[in-house]
Amino acid sequence: MSSTALTEWAYPLAESLLAEPLPRRWAHSQGVAERARTIAPALGSDADLMEATAVLHDIGYAPDLAKTGFHALDGARFLRDVARADERVVRLVAHHSHAWMEAEARGLLDELQEEFPGEQTHLADALCYCDMNTTPDGTPTNPVDRVNEIAGRYGPESLIGTFIRRAEPEILASTARVVERLAAVKRQPM
Repeated sequence: MSSTALTEWAYPLAESLLAEPLPRRWAHSQGVAERARTIAPALGSDADLMEATAVLHDIGYAPDLAKTGFHALDGARFLRDVARADERVVRLVAHHSHAWMEAEARGLLDELQEEFPGEQTHLADALCYCDMNTTPDGTPTNPVDRVNEIAGRYGPESLIGTFIRRAEPEILASTARVVERLAAVKRQPM
């Protein structure tokens, strides 16, 4: 599948799974894809792959896909087993935004790591950047406010609240690396 075909395939798939049952999650996913377009210069030939992954990253929340309650794993399994998606997209969805920490808290880390090897760091960083710079409604934000919003929405003592606070240093490091990559691209002579 060509990279353009990948994005043309990803949007209607994500929309079919999220738009009706979870309109806010669909708005978030579209916003994350929009962030992916803004960092395309730093991604080179992986820009379309990132946009497709960005719009698909939260499909595991769809009621029809939620099996384990861990959206990263549920979404990746659907993409692999049903949608037959590009392996890199599947692995990025499985590991987006340092999901391994949530998997560990849920007792699913071994399953996640056995089924889905991690993806290249710069792509994982890029997806984390896009996700953590997008509000639940799809508008731009920053990672500190996003982490605070997530912790506030789920509660600081909840599994998600605890996970997101634990992941915060990694999230901030990922987003900083993307900002550095973008700055380096902008410094390149034309």
